Amino acid sequence: MNRHIILIRLFQIGVFLSLMLFGYTHLNKPLASWRDEELIVVIAQDTTLSDEEFSKQLAQQFADHLYVPLKIILVPADQIETTLRKHKAHLSVSGFRLDQKNSGLLLGPGYLTAIEQVAFNQDQDAPRRLSNLVGKHIAVVAGSIHEKALITLSETIPELTWESRTTQTVEDLLKEVAQGSLDFTIANHEQISQMLNYYENLAVAFDIGKPSKLAWAFPADADNELIAEAEQFFAEIQKNGELHKLMDRYYGHNDRLAPLDAAKFIEQTTTTLPKFQALFEKAGRAVNEDWRLIAAIAYQESHWDPLATSITNVRGMMMLTEATADRMNVTNRLDARESIIAGAKYLELIKKQLPPRVEEPERTWLALSAYNQGQGHMEDARILTQRKGGNADTWVEVKKWLPSLNNPAYFETLKHGYARGGEAVIFVENIRAYYDMLSRLTGDTGSTPAHDYQLVSTRDKPAFSLHTPHKSKAVPDTELAESSYSLSE
Repeated sequence: MNRHIILIRLFQIGVFLSLMLFGYTHLNKPLASWRDEELIVVIAQDTTLSDEEFSKQLAQQFADHLYVPLKIILVPADQIETTLRKHKAHLSVSGFRLDQKNSGLLLGPGYLTAIEQVAFNQDQDAPRRLSNLVGKHIAVVAGSIHEKALITLSETIPELTWESRTTQTVEDLLKEVAQGSLDFTIANHEQISQMLNYYENLAVAFDIGKPSKLAWAFPADADNELIAEAEQFFAEIQKNGELHKLMDRYYGHNDRLAPLDAAKFIEQTTTTLPKFQALFEKAGRAVNEDWRLIAAIAYQESHWDPLATSITNVRGMMMLTEATADRMNVTNRLDARESIIAGAKYLELIKKQLPPRVEEPERTWLALSAYNQGQGHMEDARILTQRKGGNADTWVEVKKWLPSLNNPAYFETLKHGYARGGEAVIFVENIRAYYDMLSRLTGDTGSTPAHDYQLVSTRDKPAFSLHTPHKSKAVPDTELAESSYSLSE
């Protein structure tokens, strides 16, 4: 073999080794700094839909705080620690409690208090003590906080056994308990409250352990600056009320409906709703609104009865007053098509009259309170909220003061006087619950506008990127001007 051929062969080998080395380093690329590319956050995918969406929004707010893009990775709960240890994510926003041991990880500040509870089927005998769990068919999500609670419990009750499920969610297991194929599962109060709207025979037997704080988790060698930013972030959102607002958005309506109300609603989604769904969809398209929200309003108003009439002469599917019907050009309030379209357009009108700075979902919840009590009374409640130091652009703050509109000490100082504000709170919270249930029961998002208040599952998408935040100036919270108009009926 001559010298020329040897040099060519050596060159080829060098190129091959270089390509192999490049491929190896590319496949095993270390996690980039969150400052340089994006913040990568891991979230458990086998919890409830509300938990998942709450975690995503909290992560997005943190990314906005850092002024960096966000990438979310959804993995099973039992893979979160491995994902962090292998440096595939900068942090996890789900799956950890301050009082649970997690070797090799660092925990951030505690931000919400939660406690595990034993869920059981009320058609069976209720367990009265921890020892009653022994020998029973129990299942939990593998690697979840709930399994960690059982592991801790087994230190004092070693005969306790359970199944670790890797392909099911907390919602799936609660459903199994309701249907009788499981004796018990472990979940927290909010998770059980959500599923009570679907399974009235679910109940809580007792708590396991003591209340503990949820916390974010970081790799052991995490950037100290990132942890410090997380501490600052939580201090800020607790002080300005943003954390409470986010909690209300995803969990505030959980305890609103009585079991019988929820059961009747579910029954009517299969018996009555199909008769009117096309009308709700048409109304939704007309105002660029989710048809399920329009349907939820109609159910709260009339239980989908187009001939409903009250003693105060509000009538029809959307229970319109004569004044509102005239304003919306309705000729027959008992005509389901006219009533639904008019109700949807009336809600749209109210939403447009709110200040531009009011964002979704607050815009919708505030508009619904005005739909019930009148725009003037809703504005009075916002003014009262601001007087009391609250944020008048958020539903979670305004709903605290709406009931005070029946108190002379307050309504006599406001432009539009007495109102049954407490009814507006119940009205809105019920609609939120019905809307949430419809979103889960129908699962049809093909023609649905992408409003921020929707709960749309992304569990089938292993990773996605949310918007890249940009710096913007805060809108000053100027004094609310008392309305020169009133839609009060």
